[in-house]
Amino acid sequence: EISACLVGSEMCIRDSRIIMAGRGFDDADDQAPLYLHTTEEMLEEFSYLGSDKAEEIVITNTNMIADMIETIAPVRPDKCPPVIPDSDKTLTEICYNRAHEIYGPDLPQIVEARLEKELNSIIKNGFAVMYIIAQKLVWKSVEDGYLVGSRGSVGSSFVATMAGITEVNPLSPHYYCSKCHYVDFDSDEVKAYAGKAGIDMPDKLCPVCGEKLHKDGFDIPFETFLGFKGDKEPDIDLNFSGEYQANAHRYTFELFGQTHVFRAGTIGAVAEKTAFGYVKKYLDERGRIVSKAEENRLAIGCTGVKRTTGQHPGGLVVVPDDKDMEDFCPVQHPADADDSDTITTHFEYHSMEANILKLDMLGHDDPTMVRMMQDLTGVDPHEIPLDDPDTMSIFISSKVLGYENDPILGPTGAVAIPEFNTRFTRQMLIDTQPKDFNTLVRLSGFSHGTDVWMGNARELILSGTASVLETVGCRDDIMLYLISKGLDPKMSFKIMEKVRKGKVKKGGFDEGWEEAMMEHDVPDWYIESLAKIGYLFPKAHAVAYVMMAFRIAWFKVHRPLAFYAAFFSIRAKAFDATFMCQGMDVCKAKMREIESKEKPSPVEEDILVTLEVVYEFYLRGFTFEHMDLLSLIHI
Repeated sequence: EISACLVGSEMCIRDSRIIMAGRGFDDADDQAPLYLHTTEEMLEEFSYLGSDKAEEIVITNTNMIADMIETIAPVRPDKCPPVIPDSDKTLTEICYNRAHEIYGPDLPQIVEARLEKELNSIIKNGFAVMYIIAQKLVWKSVEDGYLVGSRGSVGSSFVATMAGITEVNPLSPHYYCSKCHYVDFDSDEVKAYAGKAGIDMPDKLCPVCGEKLHKDGFDIPFETFLGFKGDKEPDIDLNFSGEYQANAHRYTFELFGQTHVFRAGTIGAVAEKTAFGYVKKYLDERGRIVSKAEENRLAIGCTGVKRTTGQHPGGLVVVPDDKDMEDFCPVQHPADADDSDTITTHFEYHSMEANILKLDMLGHDDPTMVRMMQDLTGVDPHEIPLDDPDTMSIFISSKVLGYENDPILGPTGAVAIPEFNTRFTRQMLIDTQPKDFNTLVRLSGFSHGTDVWMGNARELILSGTASVLETVGCRDDIMLYLISKGLDPKMSFKIMEKVRKGKVKKGGFDEGWEEAMMEHDVPDWYIESLAKIGYLFPKAHAVAYVMMAFRIAWFKVHRPLAFYAAFFSIRAKAFDATFMCQGMDVCKAKMREIESKEKPSPVEEDILVTLEVVYEFYLRGFTFEHMDLLSLIHI
């Protein structure tokens, strides 16, 4: 006797008529019902068999067969990183060589302890190869003349700093002498900068040899990168110059071979806003009127449905030498375009990130701008002082640029400076009046976070309840502050993790957390602020971005023509010589025209951003020459 069971011919989970209509199919309502039916729908479909028989073949027999099938996973469960021989030893040697180069033959206890702690975790958990890969990619880019910016929390790792993967030094603020290797981590003057930026400390001469001391350290805990136990999978994200990114990708193929490196695949889904548009269009075309609740229900059903496949803009997946990509997932052309030379993973890369290595190698404008300004001026960006007072001043006043309190640009000189260019962030500068690098880092955290500035830190600062430095700007601030108040380090870490992901905002603090904070005199306003946060930026990421932004700002102050040439060549999204090259009055008139529109187009909004920079260019006394093709030919 063979048991019969009824199954549908499902091709999608939900009824797809609305989505098909939204994508232009005229026969959307005439399709066969090939969506996943509910149990009730299946029983109704086969009710002619009688209720007992229908239940047997729809419910009983299907469950019986399902119980016979073993559980399988579409992705293999084991971790398979690529292999680079002696990567543990190589990483250790690179780090110690660089540490001795900076801090001398006898490493300070704080330096050696941090290196040992990190290297033990990295090597024990098999992460050394990831560091070595990142080191090779960054060193190659720097060798070819392009800076690399770090993203995410990689700057929390001192090993990453010593390996040359990131410029961010996560140790506590300190002085060191490159000549005699004098160091100062422990003086009262230095300890006053705990949790802040070493670059903000006053300049000092070495008490031993008289050389000017270097200032470094941003006080970032390693735990924010690899977790409290040091066993969290590292995610090393890098910002390469946009014009160098393809070279970095090619170098990755050289390192591991064409057949072992693939583009990380992505799945494009229907967004919430698009789903509402589909629902509105579907109902309007059919003359149907439904309640708002029904509209929402239909839109929710459409949201998240697969729309197409694509590729991550900078993600590469690396397969070990002894494995094939098909051991993990199929491969495909993005969006099934057979004429494409690109091959991507079929599975969305997040589903495999615990099994094989994904490299995030994104293209970014900032390193490209810095390289162009270096070529135009001969100034080495590594030599730019990150505490230059004239550069620092433009985040409060534009006086050093030759104008003040302009009615269009406002009081600051931050126009066209990454991280601080938008009107939103320029207002943050006005509200906070930053006078040091550490405050700029906090403002970067405020602007990249969710529910961190508006309705939270801003109100606390403007009301005088807390200073900029007391409010929460980055996720690391929470852990360091709570530990400084005497809370258990593990609890401090857990509170930080839950707050930075928005879980406290959604579900509240874990039992006992609020009481523990109150017992250790954590202010009520601080606890309330934590409960409002939806997402928090990592401090290491903010530091890396602000370091790059400050270098670009230095060129704006000290080498302005190189700065504007680089901006208009690289960062300007919209460029119209008709308005740009005819003087300040034409520029201002076009700006007013765009601003008077109720809803400017995206292109007009981009032109407005460019025109602000053009306006400042004229304001500083510079002019454009009209292009003369004949003179270019003679050259």
